[in-house]
Amino acid sequence: MRILCVSDEVDPIIYSPRVKEHFPDIDLVISAGDLPMEYLGFLASMFNKPVLFVFGNHNLKYLGLFRPSIPIPFSAQPVPPHKFGATYISDRVLKVKGLLIAGLGGSYRYNNGLNQYSDFQMWLKVLRLVPRLLYNRIRYGRFLDILVTHAPPYGINDRPDPCHRGFKSFLWFLKTFKPRYHLHGHIHLYNGLEKRESRYHQTTVINVFKYYLLEPSL
Repeated sequence: MRILCVSDEVDPIIYSPRVKEHFPDIDLVISAGDLPMEYLGFLASMFNKPVLFVFGNHNLKYLGLFRPSIPIPFSAQPVPPHKFGATYISDRVLKVKGLLIAGLGGSYRYNNGLNQYSDFQMWLKVLRLVPRLLYNRIRYGRFLDILVTHAPPYGINDRPDPCHRGFKSFLWFLKTFKPRYHLHGHIHLYNGLEKRESRYHQTTVINVFKYYLLEPSL
């Protein structure tokens, strides 16, 4: 299993007609947010594999197409969600390619913009996933394989400023439901020495900024 993970910044290595040469045998694409939907559509057409995504706190032009409660800007109205060939997984738990995957989009609330949440609001979103996670435990013998979020957990790969603060509810989620991987974006990395991976209990937390190739051992 080879998963191409992307987030936050369009990379010319990815946005290239030679992407399949750079990343052969990709089985799944996962986006952790803040990328143009056209970019995800490109990946869906190039790989012809499932593309799963959450929205972050930027590049929200098409948020209303996938979240009916959000007003849709006039410029976005003519575009049907299926045009992009990608599956919105925020607030959902899915089984894809044999993997149990859950998504939670958005960032910590810092200016009351779209797709920003307080700790309490994110707790509510987390708790709404619990029934399906319990079902997974009964049906498949495990709660979850991969958690996909835009923001990181509190104190892990995050930053002290309000915009880039992680969520405390994610720490509880990881400790309780023990996914093998937690993939997030939101935290930009500017050199190869910055840390991408951390370990929290039984979960490997990975910042997939720009792109990251994951070959899960599940």
